[in-house]
Amino acid sequence: MQSRLKKTYFGFLTPALVGFICGFLNKEFKLALFRQGETAEIFVVATFIGSLVFAIAAPIFIRTMFAHRQRHQTHIPEDRFIRFELSLIRVALLTPYFSLVAYLYDFPEFYMAGSFLAALYAIYYFYPSQRRIIFEKRIFRVR
Repeated sequence: MQSRLKKTYFGFLTPALVGFICGFLNKEFKLALFRQGETAEIFVVATFIGSLVFAIAAPIFIRTMFAHRQRHQTHIPEDRFIRFELSLIRVALLTPYFSLVAYLYDFPEFYMAGSFLAALYAIYYFYPSQRRIIFEKRIFRVR
């Protein structure tokens, strides 16, 4: 189970990291892979809010809905729990892509820093470590 979760985790995270590396090389060496220009304020704010939603609000909503659906169950099957964890990882790891957009478009510092911190939170909190999986299994009474 943990290997499947890690495979999904790194499958979602790796392209974002490659994008950050390409963006950094573009900025440092003026490679012109990505052209920067003026961005609309609504785009900046929407990207910032999107990063916070996918890092914090959406996982809380998914977790609440899962707990609500399972509230009358004494035990939860492991395959249902794995699907739940995979959906959490998929949703939360969209946040680094919002952060990547903020970095590539050179957002103002507040919005870029906020988006980056949300991405770091999502990357850290939703890593499928053995300790976290055991804790979650105990909370949801997984068999």
